[in-house]
Amino acid sequence: MTAMDAKTTGQLLPTPAALGKVAVLMGGTSAEREVSLMSGAGVLQALRARGVDAHAFDPAHTELCELKRAGYARCFIALHGRHGEDGSVQGALELLGIPYTGSGVMASSIAMDKVMTKRVWLAEGLPTPRYVWLAPERQNRETVRTVPDELGLPLIVKPPREGSSIGVTKVQGCSDMQEAVRLSARYDPDVLCEEFIEGEEVTCPVLGQGADAVALPVIRINAPDGAYDYQNKYFTDDVKYQCPSGLPEAEEREIQRIVLAAYRALGCRGWGRADLMVRASDRKPFLLEMNTSPGMTGHSLVPMSARAAGISYEDLCLRLLASAALDSPPQEVQA
Repeated sequence: MTAMDAKTTGQLLPTPAALGKVAVLMGGTSAEREVSLMSGAGVLQALRARGVDAHAFDPAHTELCELKRAGYARCFIALHGRHGEDGSVQGALELLGIPYTGSGVMASSIAMDKVMTKRVWLAEGLPTPRYVWLAPERQNRETVRTVPDELGLPLIVKPPREGSSIGVTKVQGCSDMQEAVRLSARYDPDVLCEEFIEGEEVTCPVLGQGADAVALPVIRINAPDGAYDYQNKYFTDDVKYQCPSGLPEAEEREIQRIVLAAYRALGCRGWGRADLMVRASDRKPFLLEMNTSPGMTGHSLVPMSARAAGISYEDLCLRLLASAALDSPPQEVQA
């Protein structure tokens, strides 16, 4: 299945009472804290509007063990970046036995690391741009100087375990490489250098798990001068989005097919959003990354795509909350 169908969009949602007391995890300690607070505020408002007993919970201010003491039945993870999207909080919730939204520990951990994600996708024969991984000991001037020879120019330099375009540089000339690596290394000890794909940027969300996962409509992203950066993503209205995408039907279906394969290869569940570039020369799509805790702000793309599929923001939040699960259900301890 590659798109939302009537059965999926018409899915019955649980009653608010059946969901119990809900913690919306937001804020946290990552570089994406500000965005997470905006996502969490939107989710909290939506769930409360539907009658859910939902409460804000910021792990930066309150220890996660308080979730158990306070009697929370499930968690909606609206955290982004490290300690929220990388398997850390997922592992803690597994130990606490509190079901949570989104992917489990392993899928979250792999998807957060763009280098590991690429390794999985390449092993599965999925298209992703060529890359060079610079561990700390390989960030010397002599090694950095050789990267453009391997990947060509322009190229992209970014921290492999950050999101929201934080620490990303489009390198136009060899003289810019060292500064781009230094900027990236402020956010992550490792640095990812990636082939630049000239073309259109698109994104495609996914809902569900395994064979039942479905791809939502594709969104085309048109940023001013191609600068789809942190500021333009969240704090301006300069970026133009097309949803429906306006792409030829066969092209959209191929993007959805690749995204579903990428999602399943990583073992994702609940929801996710893949970002891609479509190469202008031959219209071939290339996977950039998989977001396992996508943004839910007023500028966010999953709600936009869901609306195009006939799912309101409130219903989307309720549906995701209803899908909260654990990797391993708690086992009874034998005396």
